[in-house]
Amino acid sequence: MRLFPSRLQTGISLWAGKHLFRHRAAEAGEVFLPQRRIFIVPTRAGLTFGIMLLVLFLCSINYNLSLGFALTFLLASCAIVGMHLTFRNLAYLHLSPGRTAAVFVGEAAQFSLHLDNRRPYERYAIRLTFITDGVAGVPHFTDIPANTISAVTLSTAALERGWLIAPRIRLQTSFPLGLLQAWAYWQPAMRVLVYPRPEEDGPPLPLTTGEQSDGRGSAGHDDFAGIRSYQAGDSIRHMAWRQIARSNDGALVTKQFEGGAVSELALDYGQLPAALGVEHRLARLTNWVLMAEACGLPYAFRLGQFYLPPAIGPAHQAACLQALALHERAT
Repeated sequence: MRLFPSRLQTGISLWAGKHLFRHRAAEAGEVFLPQRRIFIVPTRAGLTFGIMLLVLFLCSINYNLSLGFALTFLLASCAIVGMHLTFRNLAYLHLSPGRTAAVFVGEAAQFSLHLDNRRPYERYAIRLTFITDGVAGVPHFTDIPANTISAVTLSTAALERGWLIAPRIRLQTSFPLGLLQAWAYWQPAMRVLVYPRPEEDGPPLPLTTGEQSDGRGSAGHDDFAGIRSYQAGDSIRHMAWRQIARSNDGALVTKQFEGGAVSELALDYGQLPAALGVEHRLARLTNWVLMAEACGLPYAFRLGQFYLPPAIGPAHQAACLQALALHERAT
């Protein structure tokens, strides 16, 4: 019997989520919570309170207690006011999605959400939770002052590479008395790109040594030959910072070396052993991309028909990692 209120509340919540929201698609842009989207049921404490009121009312009738009637109606009035405040604490909110950032497999995907309270009263103890396959995630509580936008970040585990769609969100509150619980559902049109998990303790970068016509060599191993204009793909370690600082126009220049061999780096999915498997090869390429960026080495990238010429930088890295994340995945 002690579990009955909890089971009743959970059953009603699951029924509402299954039948009332089963056809609701992802909602793009701002979403408004009208009255018809708010549901409210008694909590375990609320059911106990209702039983207590019933006992008080019956005892007052049986023993003709005027003060008993007064106490019963006073407590019932408080419960009715609490019901209104609980419902108002959640209704008429404006919800909108925020920004997301790509993550690697095994990390927590972060979804930023905005709760806009355009009413002249504050809202307290609003609980937001991701619902994945009927299981609630880690809750987050927030208060929203009057006429203010509150930013909330919810997280969920990124278990597979590709696009991770934001789970459905349940907003609920039992403020102020805890006798009733109001809730609503929201399916934001948000997604996060999940990159493959980098290989741990993998092999070094597949560098090949070759001669270049411009006479550039590997830094620190060749004779300094002079200064030339900066070209796309030049390592930041070869930048002539002293000359750049002295120039009037701030033009970028690079140190040039003579007679050296230069390391060429090409990351090709097709050159990896097929015995490694698809996911293992993607993990190795992911690790190599991160290593090349950390070392400041321009690299070419090939994944099936997708090819990028040698380059370096955040845009080049993001393009390579996105190709790895969406390989043989629906976009």
